[in-house]
Amino acid sequence: MENIKIFEIKEDITSRNNKEAKTIRNNMTQKHVFFLNVMSSPGSGKTTLLLSLINRLKSKYRIGVIEADIDSDVDAETIAMKTGVKTIQIHTAGACHITCQMARESLEALNVDDLDVVILENIGNLVCPAEFDTGAHKNLVLLSTPEGHDKPLKYPLMFEVASLVAITKIDVADIFFFDIEKAKENIAFRNPNIKVFPVCAPKDTGINELYNYLDEEISKIVNK
Repeated sequence: MENIKIFEIKEDITSRNNKEAKTIRNNMTQKHVFFLNVMSSPGSGKTTLLLSLINRLKSKYRIGVIEADIDSDVDAETIAMKTGVKTIQIHTAGACHITCQMARESLEALNVDDLDVVILENIGNLVCPAEFDTGAHKNLVLLSTPEGHDKPLKYPLMFEVASLVAITKIDVADIFFFDIEKAKENIAFRNPNIKVFPVCAPKDTGINELYNYLDEEISKIVNK
């Protein structure tokens, strides 16, 4: 019997996405535009938190927002009306995440040449968006207290790819038996170097601390 050699050939299905994402990130850096990707489950308070942050940041930076949803333009209208910043809505036609190709096309539609900061509000989902690098400089992940402090243990990749985490709706943490310190411990288990900011946007709690962190990170790109 002849000798048989088996060659196993594998390619990461996200390798092309990651390569293009790196190009997007480099291009945005060269343009001195900071790109922030915001991810979370539905209803965690992404839009509410962004309203608070944008209304602080816009006095210092020119901001554009990309709102991604399966359907509807509710969030885009809310951001545009309550902040006045340049905003576009994209629909994913059923997709549960944004790929770097979608991000690139959205950035082109937004036209970043007159901006300092671009914020992508990704699809509400704790799984799929974490799998695709959008080319953003930072990934902000929200964890709301009604979801429970165990979510970083159940959805590891989302918290592993996060650059920072905002624990939202802390004003109702006791009602939902949410242990903030336990949540921080669970987040650190997935990502020991991550920054965690407990906030309540409607009551303006913890927003200044989060703003100061983002301001520092933004300035590294804008003033590079």
